[in-house]
Amino acid sequence: MLPSLFISHGSPMLALEPGASGPALKRLAAELPRPKAIVVVSAHWESRELRVSSNPQPDTWHDFGGFPAALFAVQYPAPGEPTLAAHVANLLGAAGLNARLDPRRPFDHGVWVPLSLMYPQADIPIVQVSLPSQLGPQLQEQVGRALAALRNEDVLLVGSGSITHNLGELDWHAGPESVEPWALAFRNWMIEKLQAADSAALLDYRRQAPFAVRSHPSDEHLLPLYFARGAGGLFGIAHQGFTLGALGMDIYRFD
Repeated sequence: MLPSLFISHGSPMLALEPGASGPALKRLAAELPRPKAIVVVSAHWESRELRVSSNPQPDTWHDFGGFPAALFAVQYPAPGEPTLAAHVANLLGAAGLNARLDPRRPFDHGVWVPLSLMYPQADIPIVQVSLPSQLGPQLQEQVGRALAALRNEDVLLVGSGSITHNLGELDWHAGPESVEPWALAFRNWMIEKLQAADSAALLDYRRQAPFAVRSHPSDEHLLPLYFARGAGGLFGIAHQGFTLGALGMDIYRFD
């Protein structure tokens, strides 16, 4: 059975400058059985309602600005999988979570940046599930539980976000050894509660975790973690690190 994953996807420049995350993602992909398909919840598809991408050939969407031309030239032509998308929507519906198919959704960078490092051949079909971020972490755990059975069908479930994400406090000149104490304190609290399987604390993280609001002024980049947790089992750490002083790059697995 495949695990579910939480991947901190960092800056879009990760696709060109993978740093320590690139080898970690490559190593993780090599350790896992090859999935027949991938289902991703990305921080960059926020929505009011649950939606599932059924686009058979999604475009690579460069949903950002201010980066080098080389980044805008990157393509990730992995196929979609409409049949799996319908299956995902049915599983969500059976759990009381109505979802609408979206036949036009492209791949945002929360999808193609990390997966281009894990599966550079772009030959594994991908389906996205949207993130109704206003409904918080509990819904994401429900979505994960609803789709957990896909792990038995050789489908890899991925939540793509960031363990810390405050773009206003990044240091673009910081080296990998430079970490802001507040970001480290928040990350360490999250790991402690994940290891203890403390659901009550995790769901109430914005009140209980140190520097929660500073680490996540809005929580769309943390919510994919709850999807991965809901879909998986035992928590484990595949990679830890920070970049730009305060942008957490951790990768977790739930076996």
